Amino acid sequence: MIAVLGAGGWGTALSVHLVRTGHDVWLWGRDAALVDDMRARRANAVYLADVTFPTRLMVTASLAEALATADVIVVAVPSHGMRDVLRRAAPHVRRSAIVVSAAKGLERDTLFRPSEIVDQELGADVRIGALSGPSFASEMARELPTAVCIASLDPGVVDRVQEDFRAPYFRLYGSHDVVGVEVGGALKNVIAIAAGLAEGLGLGHNAQAGLITRGLAEITRLACAAGAQRETLAGLAGLGDLVLTCTGALSRNRHVGLELARGRSLPDVLASMKMVAEGVRTTDAALALAGRYGVEMPIAAQVAELLAGRKDARTALYDLMVRPQKAELS
Repeated sequence: MIAVLGAGGWGTALSVHLVRTGHDVWLWGRDAALVDDMRARRANAVYLADVTFPTRLMVTASLAEALATADVIVVAVPSHGMRDVLRRAAPHVRRSAIVVSAAKGLERDTLFRPSEIVDQELGADVRIGALSGPSFASEMARELPTAVCIASLDPGVVDRVQEDFRAPYFRLYGSHDVVGVEVGGALKNVIAIAAGLAEGLGLGHNAQAGLITRGLAEITRLACAAGAQRETLAGLAGLGDLVLTCTGALSRNRHVGLELARGRSLPDVLASMKMVAEGVRTTDAALALAGRYGVEMPIAAQVAELLAGRKDARTALYDLMVRPQKAELS
């Protein structure tokens, strides 16, 4: 039995996918009204309306019910809500369960990565993995080809998740670099806001390419300072996810940048969105983590200025361009 915690787009898509691969799945949502509606419709009208639930997908608002027989648990709640959900789930989690974090972000006050939160709240009794990579929920739910990364310090977790999650349209590459996979997944959202700004201002493909490339350099510097392997950031959880989030029309963080460039206020943009744009919360946490390690992150710093209302979009991007020039690989 597999339990998926979080009934947003990604949690719903993973739940449907895991039933297709032959598993019985409980999908847990915190919103009882949404859960009741999903039961009645056999679909998630809010986050993934065009995907019908298969018979073996069960929906509940009870953590005890969802977790009672689950030996694999996928945590697909936003990073800022993960600790609270896991704390409530802890009494119901079975010993030796595999817990896969599918969240992308950093806890704002503590700067912890999602797998660290899992470890703190569920303890040594569980086996932890991190799932990340270029993956829009709606595309995977429609069985379009998708490749992601599953990382764990426990090789048995990697093997089990690769076996349980694989499908002709869904391929998983294994890694032991949990730090690199999670930092890449978190920080690409910050760079995507900047990419959306550049696109919204009509700055052209040259600017987009420059932002993505230098954004990858920022992400890699911080990830390596935190203990990651440089090669990880050149893979699916780094470059792959960054390119998708900076260029894909379904990207929530790119959408935030686009709308800010068009002159809308941040509160107005966020109020109009159904789903969470993790980059808004992650920006300050990323800069705080960079400060801890003495790492420079100029793109993230300008995004922070914009989000705080201290600069407008054009000034923030201009200030990036007039920084002192230096060697690319310094």
